[in-house]
Amino acid sequence: MFENLTEKLQRVFKNLRGQGKLTEEHLDAALGEIREAMLEGDVAVSVVDELLANIRKKALGSEVLLQLSPDQQVVKIVRDELLALLGKHAKPLFASRPPSVWLLVGLQGSGKTTTTGKLAKWLVQHGHRPIVVSTDVYRPAAREQLAQVAKAAGLALWPGAGTDKPLEIVRGAVREAKLSASDVILVDTAGRLHIDDELMNELSLLKRSGCGALCR
Repeated sequence: MFENLTEKLQRVFKNLRGQGKLTEEHLDAALGEIREAMLEGDVAVSVVDELLANIRKKALGSEVLLQLSPDQQVVKIVRDELLALLGKHAKPLFASRPPSVWLLVGLQGSGKTTTTGKLAKWLVQHGHRPIVVSTDVYRPAAREQLAQVAKAAGLALWPGAGTDKPLEIVRGAVREAKLSASDVILVDTAGRLHIDDELMNELSLLKRSGCGALCR
């Protein structure tokens, strides 16, 4: 989603730079491109509409249209609003009793596996001992893909061999984390849509796998 949004934003701002004077019509066209990109990334409509309303209000209410470089002002407003939406500082949450179980969730092809590797490396750099595991038993070679990422980055991996049940895979990862003193388990889940009831139910079970009887 971010790559798509970046591409569209670059095109939008290039078009704005081509205008001698920024008008409300130009701004509406730019916001329309941003809206389309975010909706294609499965961002909630209410979130998108609120974001664009804030951008439009600030763009029209800060004399942007009178600036010599209005496109630069719009870029800054969009950046500031995205930062406010996403949060400038994200503080990771760790369980009071390790291991912490972090699920990486998203659409298929959204970059979860690569992000799992990057996040694990970040944790290592900050003194943690993560272990990565894939519960994507539906996409061919998905678990092998994470294994290759882990190998290239020198990360600990729980392969989950011998089962194709996501819950059993996570249970095994929890046991391995305790034995190896790993304090964070990064679970690379299968891509899913919110309308897929079976996969959403599976996600609920995985979410609960980080506590209670499953950790014993």
